[in-house]
Amino acid sequence: MGWLKKKTDPISDRARALSEEIAALEEQIKRLDSQVQAVPPAPRLRSTALPHGAAGPAHTPAPPATPVQSEPIFEEVDQERLQAKEDTVNTPAHYNDLGIRKYDLAAFLRRLKNNIRGSPTMNPKLVNYLAAGSIQGLRPMRYEKRVARNRFLFIFIGVLALLIGFFVAIAHNYR
Repeated sequence: MGWLKKKTDPISDRARALSEEIAALEEQIKRLDSQVQAVPPAPRLRSTALPHGAAGPAHTPAPPATPVQSEPIFEEVDQERLQAKEDTVNTPAHYNDLGIRKYDLAAFLRRLKNNIRGSPTMNPKLVNYLAAGSIQGLRPMRYEKRVARNRFLFIFIGVLALLIGFFVAIAHNYR
């Protein structure tokens, strides 16, 4: 019967497999290290082909693997997009003769809407991972929301019961 069996957790199975693989690699490293240490190093001999004062062929260093760049690389930034938002906010039409900013209902509603909506995320993929609980060690957002909702309901019902009890006690004293 499949009802009485506990389902296997794929994350713990994968963690166990990775632990076994790490242990096998560590064992292989130890074995290779012992083989390297078992071979005695070759004796260091000094060449006597050239006289003591004569210089042998000069050792030339290898050229660097990657070319060194002397100038930094800059990315193109769309300046019009950045400055267009600022220019529409502070135009001379938004100020009266005394230099005081006029009341702008459309701008107020736009700011209010942006504050309620919030700023767009910088990394939407990370938000998706957090919401789905795909990052190991972090609980999914739906679980956190459920815990917060239950906590709010518990506190709300408790405060409501205290208020009802308080009003019943006051009403009972005035009879």
